Amino acid sequence: MEAKAVARNIRIASRKVRLVVDLIRGKQVGEALAILKHTPKAASPVVEKLLKSAIANAEHNYEMDPNSLVVGKVFVDQGPTLKRFRPRAMGRASRIHKRTSHITVVLNEK
Repeated sequence: MEAKAVARNIRIASRKVRLVVDLIRGKQVGEALAILKHTPKAASPVVEKLLKSAIANAEHNYEMDPNSLVVGKVFVDQGPTLKRFRPRAMGRASRIHKRTSHITVVLNEK
């Protein structure tokens, strides 16, 4: 049995979120939460909240024991890119890409 949680349109670039997500893949849930708590990245509170949501989904929807959960699959997909312009010299403008990401956490029982 597996429980899943998805966060969509998170305003952090997927490349930066993958650095955090790679730390918790395959770990037990308690260990993963501890790692995220002490990781000084902007994406770690977002991933931590998503992991807690997946734990709650497993507990309430599938009656799984939260102590026996393992982070099975975690992946980050690229979301829609917001395009903005920054004024530059001589009346020009350059494009800014504000990237978003979709994060998915899948928990399995040990």
